[in-house]
Amino acid sequence: MLDLAKLGDSPVAARAEALLRSPLMTLLHQAAETHRAHHDVEYIQKASLLSIKTGGCPEDCAYCPQSAHHKEVGLQKEHFMHPDRVIEMAARAQQAGAERFCMGAAWRKVRDGAEFDAVLQMVRGVRALGMEACVTLGMLQPHQAQALADAGLTAYNHNLDTGPEFYAEIIGTRTYRDRLETLDHVRAAGITICCGGIIGMGESLRDRAEMLAVLASFDPHPESVPINALIPVPGTPLAHLPRIRPMEMVRMVATARILMPKTRLRLSAGRDGFSVSDQILCFVAGANSIFYGDVLLTAPNSGLSLDDALFETLAPIAE
Repeated sequence: MLDLAKLGDSPVAARAEALLRSPLMTLLHQAAETHRAHHDVEYIQKASLLSIKTGGCPEDCAYCPQSAHHKEVGLQKEHFMHPDRVIEMAARAQQAGAERFCMGAAWRKVRDGAEFDAVLQMVRGVRALGMEACVTLGMLQPHQAQALADAGLTAYNHNLDTGPEFYAEIIGTRTYRDRLETLDHVRAAGITICCGGIIGMGESLRDRAEMLAVLASFDPHPESVPINALIPVPGTPLAHLPRIRPMEMVRMVATARILMPKTRLRLSAGRDGFSVSDQILCFVAGANSIFYGDVLLTAPNSGLSLDDALFETLAPIAE
C-alpha cells in the first residue's frame, strides 16, 4: 500500500492531479475508451441503501447529520432494525430492480454481541434472495471481518472520505490509518472492498488527487468506489458550503476510471442535484452504478420515478 508519508511525491498522485486538470474533452475521451475496454457500457448496476441504525454516532465527521456531536441537526434517532424487516425491505428493493443491497449502521466500530449477530442474519437473508450484500458498520477486528465473510457478505464499505492531508479538517475521532487498517482486515477475510470518498468539503484539487492515489495504490484496486458530492446539511459544520458543479463530478469519475480501469464506480450522494444530462455524462466518463431509491441513509436521493426516467432515456428507442 502507498506510503502516506511519501504521498506528496507520489507519481500516482501527480498523474491523478494532471488528469483532473486536463482539458475536459480529452479527459472524457480517454476515460470512455478505458471504460469500454473493461466494461459493458450499457450495464449500470442498481444498488439500494438502507440505514439499519440511524443517528447517535460517536464520530465527529463534519459532513454527517448522524454524528452525535452535531446537536443542531435535529435528526430523529432510530433504533436498530429487526432482521426480518430488513430482509423484507431488501426483497422489495429487488422487486424494484436493485441487484445489490447495502446496509449501514451509525456505529464507530463493530461490537460483538446480539446486534452484530443480527447483522450476520441480515447478510445471510439478503444473500438468500440472490442479491449482493454490502454493509458499512465502522471499524472492524479481523475475527468480525471473518464472521461477515462466513455469512456470505459480498462487500464491506469503509470510505476514506478525502485525501490524507485534508482528513483532519473533517474528522478528529479516528485516523486515516484506522480506516486503512479496517480495509486490510476486510481484504484479508476475502470480502470485496467498497471504498471511496466525498468531494465538495472545501478540499483542494490536490486533496482529491491524493485520495484517488491512495485508492489506486490498493493491490488489487477496490472492487467498488463510490464517489459522493457533499450534501450540505443544516446543523453540520459544512452546512455553509455550496454544492459542487456537476462537471467536478464528471472529472472525478473520469479520473477514477482511468486510474482504476476494472473498478465499479458508483455515482452516489449528491446525484439528486444533477440533471439527467449531467448523470449521463458521468456514465460516459465511466460511472457504472447508482444507488436506486428515494433516500441514501438519511440524505435525499434522486428518487425512483426520476431514475426510471433516466433509464428510459438511456434505453434504445423502440420502432
